[in-house]
Amino acid sequence: MKFVDEAYIDVSAGDGGAGCVSFRHEKYKEFGGPNGGDGGRGGHVFAVADPNLNTLVDFRFSRRHDARRGGHGMGSDMFGAAGDDITLKMPVGTIISDAETGEVLFELLTPGEIITVAKGGDGGFGNMRFKSAINRAPRQKTPGWPGEKRNLKLELKVLADVGLLGLPNAGKSTLISAISNARPRIADYPFTTLHPNLGVVRVGPEQSFVVADLPGLIEGAAEGAGLGHLFLRHLQRTRLLLHVIDMAPFDDAVDIVAQAKAIVNELKKYDPALYAKPRWLVLNKLDMVPLSERAGLVKDFVKRLKFKGPVFEISALTREGCESMVKTIYQHVKAQQKAEQNPEAVDPRFAIDSE
Repeated sequence: MKFVDEAYIDVSAGDGGAGCVSFRHEKYKEFGGPNGGDGGRGGHVFAVADPNLNTLVDFRFSRRHDARRGGHGMGSDMFGAAGDDITLKMPVGTIISDAETGEVLFELLTPGEIITVAKGGDGGFGNMRFKSAINRAPRQKTPGWPGEKRNLKLELKVLADVGLLGLPNAGKSTLISAISNARPRIADYPFTTLHPNLGVVRVGPEQSFVVADLPGLIEGAAEGAGLGHLFLRHLQRTRLLLHVIDMAPFDDAVDIVAQAKAIVNELKKYDPALYAKPRWLVLNKLDMVPLSERAGLVKDFVKRLKFKGPVFEISALTREGCESMVKTIYQHVKAQQKAEQNPEAVDPRFAIDSE
């Protein structure tokens, strides 16, 4: 399925039903009094974070979502029925914002999380609500209140613990296929990856983390060059960035240090907060470097790059060095997860009518 990470929808909650003017008419009951019921409330529009979805493609073909209006009140103290609610299933990581102002309204960050996108209108009052000692035959009623209507922009930022960063053909897709259950398309030419791929890395029983492989970046990506800039937003929620470096480029004249610095600069220009995230180096394709030259090549590269963080020497193709790297990453992710634990949210579908 094509990866779609942006869509626009129009949602309308149901209007409330109108109240009723009615009087009790029974034999031998000359002054029965008012018995007009209230209108029913309009249906709400909810959104739920579904962990089984990873694209917004369904909303490309289904833009309008309207809840039912509430039923009108009737005589004999009968209230109108509430309108049916609708629940929209969205991928975890969806940002819901106002399409006109750009204001962020909601974020679905937890699997199963439910939020109220548009609230249905309350029902109008029937004439039985207006009876009193001095107004025994009221003929007042009120119409139902309108439901909320919104034009929304949906934007998906995938929820991954670890994001792979690097130039096209650096071996990111090979790496994610080597350490996780993801099976992205792999070829020996640049720009093979056209959309993000997610993979679950299993470290042990009940020990895992999610890694995201994004299309490769090139110099000028922050200004729109290439494909990678379209998906840099997906790195904003990761806990750790792995900068994958091709240590054995096809062209010997290529300066891999200059390329690495260029990617880091693009990251900084795109989002300083993203640049400030923990970033580790993954030196890939070392199986193509003679064993006698590896240590010197790695030492020279790290020295020229002036990198101070963790450095992993691997070969994604042969999986050399991958196991120890995965274990170290898991310990880092686990420590951050403990620091970010949040209380569970209340389901608005059960709380909204008790306000």
